[in-house]
Amino acid sequence: MCNSSLGGQTAWTPLPPVGSAPTLARCCHSGPGGGGVRGTCGQLKARAADSTMATPVCQMGSSSSSSRSFGTMAQALNSATMAQPDPYTKESPDQDLDQDLVGVDPDQLLRECEVALQRRPARPRRDLVCPRLVAPCSHKHNPSIRVMQWNILAQALGEGKDGFIRCPLEALSWRERKYQILEEILTYRPDILCLQEVDHYYDTFRPIMAGLGYHGSFLPKPWSPCLDVEHNNGPDGCALFYRRSRFSLHSTAHLRLSAMMLPTNQVAIAQTFHCQVTGRWLCVAVTHLKARSGWERLRSAQGADLLQSLQSITSHCGGQKQAELGAIPLVVCGDFNAEPSEDVYRRFSSSPLGLSSAYKLLSCDGKTEPAYTTWKIRPSGESCSTLDYIWYSHDALSVETLLDIPTEEQIGPDRLPSYHYPSDHLSLLCDISFREEPHRLL
Repeated sequence: MCNSSLGGQTAWTPLPPVGSAPTLARCCHSGPGGGGVRGTCGQLKARAADSTMATPVCQMGSSSSSSRSFGTMAQALNSATMAQPDPYTKESPDQDLDQDLVGVDPDQLLRECEVALQRRPARPRRDLVCPRLVAPCSHKHNPSIRVMQWNILAQALGEGKDGFIRCPLEALSWRERKYQILEEILTYRPDILCLQEVDHYYDTFRPIMAGLGYHGSFLPKPWSPCLDVEHNNGPDGCALFYRRSRFSLHSTAHLRLSAMMLPTNQVAIAQTFHCQVTGRWLCVAVTHLKARSGWERLRSAQGADLLQSLQSITSHCGGQKQAELGAIPLVVCGDFNAEPSEDVYRRFSSSPLGLSSAYKLLSCDGKTEPAYTTWKIRPSGESCSTLDYIWYSHDALSVETLLDIPTEEQIGPDRLPSYHYPSDHLSLLCDISFREEPHRLL
């Protein structure tokens, strides 16, 4: 038995180490003595480490700084085309310059990240765990799909506007922070990657992810606050990457979210895929809703607009056969900037699209979100909140595993971001699989 982030029992089963992960020199930090603490923010109860509760996914470790791009990364960056297309033009399926970029060896790039981060403290150790309340649906002909959601913190905002008073400015240096972000992605190697606050898409993430075998789509905010920062790298926005060996792209929708029939500064990307392994269809959306307290009604209206768009997209894609089976299964990832008590959360949880929040499955009853997905200290005070979610169609998809949430001790007294973690938001990750379709059970 172990404690949940809210102090109760956690309904999950530890997994053995992931076989595909390479042996690494860096070892993930699990707090002094290897122990951890869980509980409500700022009032967590210490507990002794129990080595039988969870098994590390990987061995990660210390870190260092480097101002140069190493061989594999430099090769990918040098092959990038820097043209920035109009984000609101309609994209053609798989007509993608990414496929012309130089291939990147993920193991080699991960080793380069380790070398670049040798003098930095280790990232918090996190375990992949199985929810006990869910029966697995994956098998040889229906392998799970790994989805990662992460607000990576826009570089311009981190250095220029967000005011993380307990985080040294050196810890936010892009020449090292980019390696920390890539290290996290390369450690877990998702099939679908959903990012927010991306302001280095064209010069960093697009070429590198393309070299790793992903297709990317990017949609900037119309009036990005990054543009107010001197020496910025352009606007920040949402990015969605998918692994080309697993999916073929059917359609892309770039959405500017509306509220009360007026366009807002927030955006979403929705893409519909055909899974090349299972033959099934899947729609994935990424979004980043309006931040800060006082904007709850606007976030609710943005959520309603997004749900309406997704209802239309999932009802009209996939052809005649899919129409006979019903709406396409849906995954929605995002920084909603909303606690579970907000109206926009209730809109998603009660939507006719049949969505559930994956991370509730970490709790003992399957109904409680983690205590936090972001924890930061600004001049206005300390903020510990649950704002990030992975929503999924519970009737069509099953959550097989989840990446657990670091403890307060692992995060540290200076909170996030820090030398050992590159963003003020934690990455979320789950493995999902398709449930059997009714006609396949006959």
